[in-house]
Amino acid sequence: MPQSKSYNCILLMEKIYDLLGNKIKVALEPQLIRVYSNAALWQYLDGKADSRFQLLVKTIKSDYNLAFGKPLAISDNSLIVEILVHVYCDYLGLSFNRLVRIKWIQNLVKKLLKRAEVVDCGEKSVDSNRWVWDLLAGSKSLFIRMLPKNMNAKNIKKH
Repeated sequence: MPQSKSYNCILLMEKIYDLLGNKIKVALEPQLIRVYSNAALWQYLDGKADSRFQLLVKTIKSDYNLAFGKPLAISDNSLIVEILVHVYCDYLGLSFNRLVRIKWIQNLVKKLLKRAEVVDCGEKSVDSNRWVWDLLAGSKSLFIRMLPKNMNAKNIKKH
């Protein structure tokens, strides 16, 4: 008689949301979402970041609720600030590497950029720094004002 085996499986769903003509790449997992800081996201945020972040977060959270049968336990503002700060760091790093032509510094910045390009947003039980984003959530409007308009005007984000 064959033995049955039990495996822990993590359900991962990759999604592409078409928001205002921009293809936003997101992955959903139990207690976690990933947003990809790519050229499409930058284009989407151009000029109207506040309302567009709201639409993005509402879309992701609604889809998450449908997929897993429960809401994602992260406040909208905490999620927005985490995504925004990663996008901004991505922007700063790419801009920095255009200006500074010292190879070893550029290589260091490229390693940091890899961490900024994929925004892992997890619930408190799986994200050890959720408290940071929760703390900063009250300053969402300040962070949105800091985000440059037309971030990719110089075509620094290629993908």
